[in-house]
Amino acid sequence: QVQLVESGGGLVQAGGSLRLSCTASGGRISSYTMGWFRQAPGKERELVGRIRSSGITDYADSVKGRFTISRDTAKNTVYLQMNSRKPEDTAVYYCAVRLMPGAYTYWGQGTQVNVSS
Repeated sequence: QVQLVESGGGLVQAGGSLRLSCTASGGRISSYTMGWFRQAPGKERELVGRIRSSGITDYADSVKGRFTISRDTAKNTVYLQMNSRKPEDTAVYYCAVRLMPGAYTYWGQGTQVNVSS
């Protein structure tokens, strides 16, 4: 079983930057696809971006060019660097791991990010 713990959430002003971390235990992040999701109040959870085992990343159109996903295999941690934040980025952010093609299997507890205008 893979356990994920997110950290780094908080309040940031519009235009500011924030970096979220997701540390895994029970599995190596470099072996799987790791995804970052978010859920805003009253909205469905959406995929923000992901990093594949190969290291290739892709992003939702809404964050492309502003957000960057990276990983540190030595720390078994995936990061979500968020720049040029907008109020509509306010949400609970989750990381998740996909052990095989299909649904994401394990999820972190989520971390709240608020962006003030």
